[in-house]
Amino acid sequence: MQEDSLAAVDTLTQAYSDEWAGANGAEEAGAFIQFMSSNELIYVVLGVSLIIWLVLLFFLFRVDRKVSKLEDQIQSKQEEA
Repeated sequence: MQEDSLAAVDTLTQAYSDEWAGANGAEEAGAFIQFMSSNELIYVVLGVSLIIWLVLLFFLFRVDRKVSKLEDQIQSKQEEA
């Protein structure tokens, strides 16, 4: 039984060894891909997360500004009535 499971693991290792080795054609890729491949992957993750946070903050401030305008309109209509 143990030999069968060892053989299955070895077969998987051989089948996917090319994918685990990394990007083989990085030297043929574009400049952006070469730049990202030359650096550690953590910088890519940090860059993407920074972009996501900036977009979220932009929408948060935009919604806050719109809500403030609506509150001012409601308050001015209540003062008129």
